[in-house]
Amino acid sequence: MSPQFALIYSSRFAHYSYGEHHPFKVDRYRLTYELMEHCGLVASPQVLQVECPDADEKNLLSFHRPDYLKTLAAFSADDEVHANFFYGLGDVENPVFRGLYDWARLMCGGTLEAARQVCDQGMRAAFNMAGGWHHAHAARASGFSYLNDSVVAINHLLDQGKRVVYVDLDAHHGDGVQEAFYTTDQVMTISIHENGKDFYPYSGFVDEVGEGAGYGYSINLPLVPHSDDLIFEQALQRIVLPLIEAFRPDVLLTQLGADFMRTDPLTRLEGTTSFMEYAARQFLATGIPWVAVGGGGYDRLNVARAWTLLWAVMTGQEAPDKLPPSFLPVIETLGEKITWLRDAPHLASPDDFSRAQQHLDKTCSYLERQIFPLFHLRAGGR
Repeated sequence: MSPQFALIYSSRFAHYSYGEHHPFKVDRYRLTYELMEHCGLVASPQVLQVECPDADEKNLLSFHRPDYLKTLAAFSADDEVHANFFYGLGDVENPVFRGLYDWARLMCGGTLEAARQVCDQGMRAAFNMAGGWHHAHAARASGFSYLNDSVVAINHLLDQGKRVVYVDLDAHHGDGVQEAFYTTDQVMTISIHENGKDFYPYSGFVDEVGEGAGYGYSINLPLVPHSDDLIFEQALQRIVLPLIEAFRPDVLLTQLGADFMRTDPLTRLEGTTSFMEYAARQFLATGIPWVAVGGGGYDRLNVARAWTLLWAVMTGQEAPDKLPPSFLPVIETLGEKITWLRDAPHLASPDDFSRAQQHLDKTCSYLERQIFPLFHLRAGGR
């Protein structure tokens, strides 16, 4: 059996650090890969493991400004204290450290490679767990993100004449990606996220629908705190999947941050691993060439469990309900006590669910009235 699925990975992912007290922990990538291995999900003959390459500057310049890249490279060259708040560099959120530019180019190169594996090598799907830096802007770091790998990869696909749907399930709005394609009809951006009314990055409202030629191609489904799997699944079924089908993209690129999960320390949603598996099944079932990237997630074991289950669904392999016994010593060294791979079913409290449902219904009704007619769709059907 020839490989059909590409896993983009590198041991170099672990060579950098945002700092001991920063909420983003680089070792989540190593943890995810090891869990995949212990579950027997990497060695299948249908899986091709690809060493993650660095993105070259030509690709980066398709989105990022040269003055920003020059500053990022200069600040990364030594251990001196650097900061330039115009570029969003050097604060607590986006620290500067030796090798930062190399780190960011590696993350970005992985998503470019995933796109190449799908479009040039004929893979059914490819996963770069180290991608998903959706807050980076053309000349500003933001939200732990320095280079916007999804934008750079989508620009590469546009150069090949592809039409792309970008779907973002991270708890935070994919503002950098939306901004990049807000005025084009060649890319549809769809983001399901926690409401930006009082939550970073304070954007992604339902009436942000694109401008000019891009009107109707920017879709946002903001959710209120305590939205659970049932709310997420409805958002996917009522809005996301019909629009993907109507747009008829050549490539589907999904950002699958794991911070929508109920035990994430930085968010207020109540999702579980069940929604990650559900979403993966729906994306695979579209039959569209699929590029998947990681994203947020600030409980590293949540990230490892969610992305391992995503990879199992993507590649059509079985995963156990509990963590493999051989993996338990790994997490014990981290002080973790969880022994399950899949979360138990969870529902929000009745009051929280009622508020979430009312808000979702209002959001979906707006999109069904304002956007669906542009794509010859009707509410409740395709």
